Amino acid sequence: MHAMPLPDPDLRRTWLFGPGASPRAHDAMLASGADALIVDLEDFTPPERRDEARALLAALLPRWRAAGRIAAVRINAIEHADGAADLAAAMPARPDVIALPMATSAEQMRRLDAAIAGHESALGIIGGSTEILPVCETALGVADVRAIARATARIRCALLGAEDLAADLCAERQRDAIELDHARRRFLLDCRAAGIEPIDAPYTFSDVEGAVREARHARRLGYRSKSLVRPEHAPALNDALTPDANELRRAAAIVEAFEAARAAGEDRVLVDGLWVEVPTYRNAQRLIERATRLGRRLEGG
Repeated sequence: MHAMPLPDPDLRRTWLFGPGASPRAHDAMLASGADALIVDLEDFTPPERRDEARALLAALLPRWRAAGRIAAVRINAIEHADGAADLAAAMPARPDVIALPMATSAEQMRRLDAAIAGHESALGIIGGSTEILPVCETALGVADVRAIARATARIRCALLGAEDLAADLCAERQRDAIELDHARRRFLLDCRAAGIEPIDAPYTFSDVEGAVREARHARRLGYRSKSLVRPEHAPALNDALTPDANELRRAAAIVEAFEAARAAGEDRVLVDGLWVEVPTYRNAQRLIERATRLGRRLEGG
């Protein structure tokens, strides 16, 4: 069984993908500080090295969990032999999350749910405790994420692809990611409508400044989590996705002013030029509450 409950989905700020057959990369992933680590048996592991990668899981996943990280495995398509072999190797290592690439349908999710349930039962793992993370990296997967999310209670998050999605859209991939703008906004909207946490697409260029810029843009849209492929990006992205001192002070000022206005019988209050009504007040409360769960508090609070 899993030793401890997983952090809430909104606290899983960074999801780092890494290769399956490289112990050196596994060490770098752990040292990065990313909240969730995904050992990738699909694109990041050449087919001829997948047996080698599978053999590493038994020691790797417990080490990651012991360090307080979410331990995830991205398997190949479950209907193929590689995917079934990946899952059979992963489950005895007690992964927190099984990620499925090219997620396009509820039927895929139900099939994976049943396969995981069989392994949980055979291994004495608490039924339903292994999460499924759909990786939506095609136009169909993004368009149908609400149906995908409804397929099983194991799905608490979904991840937006970048490179495969851009290819499927016949888009021109560039650093400003304008080509992914509609998909990024639609994915967020549909994940929120489905009641699951959206994970923003990885920034697949090398510069950390661009990764932070993209994370801040995604956060403004409503994302609280981002995937990544470079371990060195993790600390800056964790910071970008965590409320800072200025944001906490502004949120506290909004809460204080609104509550004072309500106590005086007013329906709204002006704070720094913004008319604060109930939704803005509640959003400020939510920001403070999430920052507290992330270990950040207002100075002097």
